[in-house]
Amino acid sequence: MTRTSLTQLEARDAFIARHIGPDAAEQQQMLDTLGYASRAALIDAIVPENIRNRAALPLGQFAEPMPEQAALAKLKGIAAQNKVVKSLIGQGYHGTFTPGVVLRNIFENPAWYTAYTPYQPEISQGRLEAILNFQQAITDLTGMGIANASMLDEGTSAAEAMTLLQRVGKSKSKLFYVANDVLPQTLEVIRTRAEPLGIEVRTFDPAELAGVSDAFGVLLQYPGVDGSVRDYRADVEKVKATGAMIVVAADLLALTLLTPPGEWGADVVVGNSQRFGVPLGFGGPHAGYMATRDEYKRSMPGRLVGVTVDQQGNMAYRLALQTREQHIRREKATSNICTAQVLLAVIASMYAVYHGPQGLAQIATRVHRYTGILAGNLRTLGYRITNQTFFDTLTIATDRAEALHAAAVANGINLRRIDASHVGVSLDETVDRGTLAALWAVFATGAGKENADAPDFAAIEESAEDAFPAELARASAYLTHPVFNRYHSETEMLRYLRSLADKDLALDRTMIPLGSCTMKLNATSEMIPVTWPEFSNIHPFAPEDQTVGYREMIGQLEEMLCAVTGYAAVSLQPNAGSQGEYAGLLVIQKYHQSRGEGHRNICLIPSSAHGTNPASASMVNMQVVVTACDENGNVDLADLKAKAEQHSKNLACVMVTYPSTHGVFEEGIKELCEIVHSHGGQVYIDGANMNALVGVAAPGAFGGDVSHLNLHKTFCIPHGGGGPGVGPIGVGAHLAEFLPNQRSTGYQRNEKGIGAVSAAAYGSASILPISWMYIAMMGAEGLTAATETAILNANYIARRLAPHYPVLYSGHDGLVAHECILDLRPLTDATGISNEDVAKRLMDYGFHAPTMSFPVPGTLMIEPTESEAKAELDRFIEAMIAIRGEIAKVESGEFDKANNPLKFAPHTAAVLTADEWDRQYSRSQAAYPLASLRKQKYWPPVGRADNVYGDRNLMCGCAPISAYE
Repeated sequence: MTRTSLTQLEARDAFIARHIGPDAAEQQQMLDTLGYASRAALIDAIVPENIRNRAALPLGQFAEPMPEQAALAKLKGIAAQNKVVKSLIGQGYHGTFTPGVVLRNIFENPAWYTAYTPYQPEISQGRLEAILNFQQAITDLTGMGIANASMLDEGTSAAEAMTLLQRVGKSKSKLFYVANDVLPQTLEVIRTRAEPLGIEVRTFDPAELAGVSDAFGVLLQYPGVDGSVRDYRADVEKVKATGAMIVVAADLLALTLLTPPGEWGADVVVGNSQRFGVPLGFGGPHAGYMATRDEYKRSMPGRLVGVTVDQQGNMAYRLALQTREQHIRREKATSNICTAQVLLAVIASMYAVYHGPQGLAQIATRVHRYTGILAGNLRTLGYRITNQTFFDTLTIATDRAEALHAAAVANGINLRRIDASHVGVSLDETVDRGTLAALWAVFATGAGKENADAPDFAAIEESAEDAFPAELARASAYLTHPVFNRYHSETEMLRYLRSLADKDLALDRTMIPLGSCTMKLNATSEMIPVTWPEFSNIHPFAPEDQTVGYREMIGQLEEMLCAVTGYAAVSLQPNAGSQGEYAGLLVIQKYHQSRGEGHRNICLIPSSAHGTNPASASMVNMQVVVTACDENGNVDLADLKAKAEQHSKNLACVMVTYPSTHGVFEEGIKELCEIVHSHGGQVYIDGANMNALVGVAAPGAFGGDVSHLNLHKTFCIPHGGGGPGVGPIGVGAHLAEFLPNQRSTGYQRNEKGIGAVSAAAYGSASILPISWMYIAMMGAEGLTAATETAILNANYIARRLAPHYPVLYSGHDGLVAHECILDLRPLTDATGISNEDVAKRLMDYGFHAPTMSFPVPGTLMIEPTESEAKAELDRFIEAMIAIRGEIAKVESGEFDKANNPLKFAPHTAAVLTADEWDRQYSRSQAAYPLASLRKQKYWPPVGRADNVYGDRNLMCGCAPISAYE
């Protein structure tokens, strides 16, 4: 008997085998199908030799793969360096309690966090309803006509509102006024966004609002960062008479007690839903929101859930107007919002559902009452509170600010650092009487009255009155829909959440074979650290000595990403891939300006590019010049060279996706980079397809100057139903000094760097441990193996399906990269069966659809990732071949062109169990086209959604009450 070595027993690569679906024997079977002896031989045949990386990834201490428990222990040690302190800093971020039933059944539930963006409504009804609840809550609380779901954070939401006003307003002004009590991080993001667009941002004292003129828009904070609750009604009326429009950044919890901005003249209301049950997380991810007047809904950025009907006339939810602005208008777009913060919006919506209007009002009233008691305490101690009105925030004048901060930290509390003579304190739902006692001790010490007796709590409570103008007390009802008034017991809430999850298809049920979206395993060990208090309960503006572990983890992740991309430096601030594109172009722009070449403004973009590429270029005021692709889908280098020469003096950059948007390793990528560099331009390589590069080629090594990465694709952060995402940028050494800062909060990476592009210095920091864990557990060998296996899986699917569906683009020997495009156009021409029909029919087989009509109309793009086992790949292939057989029956006339299983897909249980059946195919053909489906069957909850009806009848509130009767 062969003795097993200790090394084998330790199984140091255990996680690699758990992450990568096919084992060695299955991989060899697939290689045999393709005609290659080894995985390495396959990769050699696919990846151009002139960019091929053959050295181990330089991951340093993380080069060797770590077992799951060892990685968790190491990260726990790093996290332990953080200090979890009750942060009463405010400034847009507040302590909150995530209801346990929501934490366990949404935040920690793969049915929710592994779901994809709900572009296929029939298999997304659960999360669409949850998102609709978010929209309804925001609409009700803000008093506006319509809300989206969602924005990336409050800062970017305010910046988007600024450009929205410029689009829909009638003023020709380029002036945008911002009240000086707006959150400082919001103001910085606005300034970053405004500069390249030629918008002048001016600040003003909100007490002088009535004097603002010559502006196209004004931004107000309600309540202000200092805590003041101002009555803007009369002044807003005067400003709007000048032609300006009004944006209000509002606190959702305060709006349960205060008159909503929609009732006093706001045109747009923006903000952050973080305090509705979403952990602080060192700044994110949190769902920003935007609400506006109904007439602006077609100009509003972000996602919008509406109500439509299905094939049987039943109500169904769908993403309305889902061909977003960036894809319709491309270089004319003014927004490139792609990733929303869906999972966080869902949590916030369920916080509202669970507490209901009475519960939210109770929380808000308690917070306000505590703040009034604290104000009374402070006055007893002789302090002057500079804001006479407040909801939850006090600004206190003092000549002992540093001593107060020291005393507060000693008592386990962070106060807001304002300046040498003021401190701020913001209360939240986590505050209790013990917190008030601790604050009394802090301020008594600061006043030199350490031995003063604490005041009588009951007496001060008795004298504490509402500290905002009586005329601003909210009179209008909110959250009146039944969904917000039913699920207040945990039993009811648990069942509601389960019922929604049961309607959806996510990675916990099935492969999601979407091209360009990389839906891979989000391992449990990667997810566990996200909810550790050392990561989840840290305020983004906490003192640096409390965030040592966070910054160490972030620094290590930056080094990891540099190692896999070949770049010199990485910024993790951009909190979506779209924001990474935008930040990368700003860095390129800043670089040219530093060399006295700020006139360079031409951005070359191939015609096959993602819609966000031209939108991002437009947002930094670059002029887009489209370059052609050849008949094989590759960038036409002759055309690119000609246009680079034509625009040589003004060439800023090229934006190119690699491997290409068509799923091919183009042979000419190095030549492309050399052409652009020879004319003084920079090369931006879109990192959307990085899952085909890690370990086998590095963009920073073969000619890229900057790339954004999608951590929610390649590096295992879950899609969460369409967000959270993280879109960091990697840059060459010559661009490193221009990476983003956040000067307003004291984060300055380099004085030459661009301004903030997100509301927090490190973007969505709390989910970065996911990618840290993935890289640590995979090591250099595992990351490379993942890439190679992803390419193997894609080629196996392409080869197996090629006899049945033409593969549109490929390299030599019919090989593709990590994804393949099936061309259904000939079948559509012959039979009338479209790619949409195939996508919907796949739902009957228990699969999410591939990507439809991108990058080529009438096609399906498939990306299996490395996480899918051969058995699942074969199950998908079997389904696609069976569907091709059904199409053949339409071709032969056995199935009618209009009355067949594809045209009526997907089939609901209600349709199949109805007394009447008028189809020209059997019920069993509809429900169980494969025998294996009789053992495990997913039933779509609605029939095919009517997209045209939905866009014409855009109902963006909760379903009518009659739907619940």
